[in-house]
Amino acid sequence: MKTASLLLLVFFTLSACQNNNASQTAPTNNSPAELAQAVSFAFKKDVNSGLDKYWYQGKAELNRYDLQQFRYADVHPGEVVIVFVTEDFLTDKQVKNERYQSENSVPILKMNHISRFTTGLYDYSIMKSVFTPVETAKHPQTLKTTTSTQDWCGHTFMQFNYGDGQYKSTLLSYFESEADQIKAIPYAILEDELMNRIRMNPEGMPIGSLQMIPSASILRLLHLPAEAVQAEASMSAYAGSDFTGEGLKMYEVQFPKLKRTLQIVFQSEAPYLIEGWTDTYPGRGDSTLKKSIAKRTHTILEKYWQEHDLDDAPLRKAFGVEAFPF
Repeated sequence: MKTASLLLLVFFTLSACQNNNASQTAPTNNSPAELAQAVSFAFKKDVNSGLDKYWYQGKAELNRYDLQQFRYADVHPGEVVIVFVTEDFLTDKQVKNERYQSENSVPILKMNHISRFTTGLYDYSIMKSVFTPVETAKHPQTLKTTTSTQDWCGHTFMQFNYGDGQYKSTLLSYFESEADQIKAIPYAILEDELMNRIRMNPEGMPIGSLQMIPSASILRLLHLPAEAVQAEASMSAYAGSDFTGEGLKMYEVQFPKLKRTLQIVFQSEAPYLIEGWTDTYPGRGDSTLKKSIAKRTHTILEKYWQEHDLDDAPLRKAFGVEAFPF
């Protein structure tokens, strides 16, 4: 799917810097809110522009990916569905605005990211939702993410809510070592917001040395604490062999503490489709690096919330998923 129009006319940079190539810095002895403002993204868009018409067709963009997922010392088959859609979001309750009775509402780009893969006899399902404001000058931070993981052993739920210069992390877990936790994390970039940011304006992605909170799915799969870690981010033309296409670009994040490298590969022209990603890291108790990889196979625009009858099931085949998976 190609379009020559721009997705967003925004300038995405670190407010503490004049140069995207500069490392993220922040003053000391400031309040959490001041600290977050100093190191957060200051999105600025032309007052005569807004979101491209691509996102306001009254449809959602549905993407399917073939997945090879590293888990338990092996790489397992699976698939990913990513839904991008715009909606209105209440900033105080941090939920979808359905009644339109409050002024505390902002337009957002929402990503629903669903991964399913098998591990031998049993399977996993991981879903995360990311809510990123479009009016970035007013709301530069992603306001909320939620992540649920399910397998045949049990399930977990993790949520991040932004407010007062920090993220509140809530974890509800089946596992004794994690149990139920609520903690405050000083503002840092969320790995889970990166795809939303790429879809908005890849030229503004932060590069250099920065603090980043790893994806909630990684935190749960590896049973890691919710905290920001040092990361090194870069942008380049894609020169690998895992993905095909012309003019592809790659956003790479290295997490030295985790011995982990994330690479997101996307089209360089609007609407900046995500062609796929690789995620390389060692397993628990194993120093051998293994790579997960997802490759895009299908993209369609649909009003999927209206297509819920049995007669709509053939649409699944056109999207590359089984008509009746159960």
